This record gives sequence, C-alpha cells and structure tokens, in this order.
Amino acid sequence: MTRETRKGSSRVDARPEASEGRSALGLLVRRHDRDRYQTALFAPADRREALFALYAFNYEIARVRESVTQPMLGQIRLQWWREIVAAAFEGGPPRAHYVAGPLAAVITSFGLTRGHFDRMIDTREEDLADAPPPTLAALEEYAEGTAATLLYLVLETLGVAAPAAYDAAREVGVGYALAGLLRALPFHARSGRCCIPADVAASAGVGPADYAGLRDSAGVRAAAAAIAGVAAGHLQAARGYRREVPQSARSAMLGAIVAERSLTRLRRAGFNPFAPELAIPDPLQSWRLAAAALRRRF
Repeated sequence: MTRETRKGSSRVDARPEASEGRSALGLLVRRHDRDRYQTALFAPADRREALFALYAFNYEIARVRESVTQPMLGQIRLQWWREIVAAAFEGGPPRAHYVAGPLAAVITSFGLTRGHFDRMIDTREEDLADAPPPTLAALEEYAEGTAATLLYLVLETLGVAAPAAYDAAREVGVGYALAGLLRALPFHARSGRCCIPADVAASAGVGPADYAGLRDSAGVRAAAAAIAGVAAGHLQAARGYRREVPQSARSAMLGAIVAERSLTRLRRAGFNPFAPELAIPDPLQSWRLAAAALRRRF
C-alpha cells in the first residue's frame, strides 16, 4: 500500500542515480520509504545496502496496484517478481532491473528464506482486489504477510537467530502496518479503495459517502479508533519481548517508534484520519529514532 506511484502504467521507473556517496537503492528507499530508510541508518554500516535492497524490493511489489491499469497486469507483474526471486535461489542470472541484481546478491550472501519472499508476493495479490478485507483478523494476517515478513528477512540479514526477536518482529510489523494503513486512508479513499475491514465498517457505521469524500464522521472515527487500538496492542505485545531481543536486532524494531508516534498523532486528532495535520510528516522522527536507539528501546 504505497503512495509514491504513477497510475495507469506498468512501466518500471528509471534507475535512480547515486550521488553524494549515497547508493542508488539508498536514494530510492529514502525517496519512497522514509520510515524504513531512517531505521536502516541504525543498522550496522556493512548491512545497510543489503537492507536497502530488501526495502526496494518491498517498494516494487507494494506499488504494483497503483502502477497498472487492471488486475491482470498486476498479477503478471507479481509473477515477474516471483521469477526474479526463483532465479536468485536457483542460481540463475538476474533480470536486467536495478533491484533484481542487488536482491539476488543479498539472497545469496545471507542465505535468506525463500518462503518469506513468496509469502510477501502472494499477500500483495490481495492489493489487486477492490473489496475491503472481510475482517480485522484478515487485515492483521495481511499485515504479517507484508510488513512483518519483511522484518523476518531483515533479521536474517542482520544475522539474528533469537526466537524472541522474530516474535517481536511479528508484533512490530503488524502494528506498524496497521498504523501505516491509517496514515494512508486519505490516499486510498481518493483512489476509490476502502481498506477498512468490512466487519469494522459495519460495527462502526462507516458511511461510504463520508469515507469516499474524506469527510469527518462518527463512523469513520470509530473505525479508525478500532484499528488503532489493535495496532497499539501489537506494539505493546512487542515490548513484552524487549529484554529477550538481542542488541543486534534492535534497529529492525525501530518501526515501533514510528507507529507509536503515528497513533499518538491520530489520537490527538480525535481519531479523524482525514485531519489535515496528519498529512504533515513528523519533523522530529529521526531524533525520536536516535533517542530510542541510544536507550535501546523500541
């Protein structure tokens, strides 16, 4: 569920040019995935480029829906990425794509799990459907298949094997994804897509016209509050593993700081996801991440 995409085209973006000592992939992630770019800066320097390759892959598959004109083209695009991943694991030559080569190198260098890539791509097929998730539980499963599974790959890249780290990563990933969905509701509403689960919408009494028109209403606020409550619960559960998570995994958990701040801002806006102030990025986010990293918290 990304915002930085062009509609009506399945063409691959041109390769970003490296500059000022920054890699092309680093610039891509910095431009399109500010949160993960900033958290990657707290990972060991020799692992950052590998993380940028993973985050660039995630960006590519996340933007498929907004980059094609019909679901069939999206399925073809996702199948193309399946073939790229398969070639990397089977030792075949990478496709001529600026993410494919680095991704194959990361897969080989760190012995990453193929099933995680397959799950991420399979889950992204849900983006191609217009119907909202049937239940909040289904949305949580989607969040694990995307954001949390990406964190599993990050932990493997960081050389982390502690089971508690993967338990924490699931909670952080789901909480971060749900908070991100709430941030992206205006974008999805403008594009005619409702991501509020059907059971939540029915319980909250969400008016389709209010949602589509980005209008504040009691129903929209109630739905946002319900999703935010579940997101906060996952972040709290993640903190329960904090003492067991090794220091080598801490940078992977910093998305919890971003999500927590996002939920705080939403709560202060009265759970109105369309409040104009929520569209302004947190100017202190990098400082919040630095403080959390120094205190070894997430």
